[in-house]
Amino acid sequence: MGEGASEDWMMKMTNQATDTETTAPAWKTLYKVGGVAALLIVLTALLEIAITFLPGGYASAETVDDWFRLFQNNWFLGLRNLGLLNIIMTALGIPMFFALYVAHRKVNQPFAALAMIVSFIGVAVFYATNRAFPMLDLSRQYASATSDAQRVMLSAAAQAMLSVGESHTPGTFLAFFFTEAAGIIISIVMLQGKVFNKASVIVGILAFSLMMIFEICSSFILGLTNAALVIAMAGGLLTMAWYIFIALRFFKLAKATGEE
Repeated sequence: MGEGASEDWMMKMTNQATDTETTAPAWKTLYKVGGVAALLIVLTALLEIAITFLPGGYASAETVDDWFRLFQNNWFLGLRNLGLLNIIMTALGIPMFFALYVAHRKVNQPFAALAMIVSFIGVAVFYATNRAFPMLDLSRQYASATSDAQRVMLSAAAQAMLSVGESHTPGTFLAFFFTEAAGIIISIVMLQGKVFNKASVIVGILAFSLMMIFEICSSFILGLTNAALVIAMAGGLLTMAWYIFIALRFFKLAKATGEE
């Protein structure tokens, strides 16, 4: 057997071994869960967009008093504007990234694990800094306050909350940065393997890169609001496409496992 033929045979055997590992029966349920989680992330993102177009869905708040009024008029919109749906999406990202790690652990285990760990760090930082429910409680206390001193104290507490938990500000930058960095890392790992096609890889790298640029612009660069929104729109659409690619491939992996 010639050297070229030997290398081709070894590559074929390696790919077959990888396919066997990534479709081991023990992981069938995980692939299904990962696929469902990816689709639910897309549905949650679409819900976020749909709410924006509902009456009052684009309600904005600039000051503490604005936030208190928003919570008192519509507590759901107040929670949503402080990341309620992001809480759901980041939770759904946990099984999805674990499934991505399993699918690529024989391709590039160190970086597949790194992507999973970075994504989990992003989840932890997001939950540690999210202030949606504390702000709801403060708004209720403010509404029932009986003295100016109490209102001043509650306003100061709310301002401290917003400095940490208001979305797309320096306070929430790290949480989103880790999540987007994890997406870029796992997309690069996907490029090295044969589990996902190149289209999904390219979409993933572009999507998470654009979302990272958006977070940098919205958090640290003043005067780029319109440009940042355009970047966010493009990144958001590509991100949803990436999740759909991921879900469809996971379902195929689960089906292949069931047929073995």
